[in-house]
Amino acid sequence: MSLTGRTAIVTGAAAGLGRAEALALAAGGATVVVNDIGEPKDVVEEIEAAGGKAVAVAGDVGERATADALTQAALDLGGLDIVVNNAGVLRDKMLFSMSDDDWDTVLRVHLRGHFLLSRNAAKHWRERSKADGKPVYGRLVNTASEAFLIGSPGQPNYAAAKAGITALTMSAARGLAKYGVRANAICPRARTAMTEGVFGAAPAEGADPLSVEHVAPFVAYLASPAAEHVNGQVFVVHGGTVSLVEAPRIERRWRLDELETSVSAFFAERDPGRMFAATEILEES
Repeated sequence: MSLTGRTAIVTGAAAGLGRAEALALAAGGATVVVNDIGEPKDVVEEIEAAGGKAVAVAGDVGERATADALTQAALDLGGLDIVVNNAGVLRDKMLFSMSDDDWDTVLRVHLRGHFLLSRNAAKHWRERSKADGKPVYGRLVNTASEAFLIGSPGQPNYAAAKAGITALTMSAARGLAKYGVRANAICPRARTAMTEGVFGAAPAEGADPLSVEHVAPFVAYLASPAAEHVNGQVFVVHGGTVSLVEAPRIERRWRLDELETSVSAFFAERDPGRMFAATEILEES
């Protein structure tokens, strides 16, 4: 799991999960480009105090200029091997109360932010693979959420963005595998400033099962050579456990001439609260 000689980019790394991920990658030996909307100097200083190497690049991940600056910073440090897309924001409201800006901001930071940096990395890895005539070392770790699996009613923007990120990750995994790249998505349950309204305060005593420290080690694993055979997967991570999410399967099948009979009868007897949502995952993982 050594990351010595590797260069990583972590977005949203000033605090919370991104900070923990940057520290974990640095502890593994990687040189880390840390990003946040404000320059995350404290994280750089902490990494350097521990004997590691890091640089800070401030900027909004939804802006093309930020993605370009992050890419260039990594290349200036010797290469680009690992991308951890973590930055995000919340603008929680019910669908009927959501403004255009609430929607656009969340989709821009989460989905567009993932896309811009992932595209830069994909282009670099593909060009390097073609130039070298062999697969490269590339790791893409994207941050989805169980919100897309359950359709959080108060987060239509966030759920849609996270669903898009999952699809983007699967597309990247399929399209970049031949170049040596491995792309995976995590759905972390982590107590951060962004999620304090969801998870509340940490327990007064004992270990916090939703600590970011329970997620960062798995991100470092996915970024490492040990995860060579892990590609195009979605994981729920929290409390010291990692759960592999299975793809949806067909539940039933009907013919069009059965709509008023079999289909209606089936749903009349089925739990109306059971929708196209993986609510069981909340219990099983």
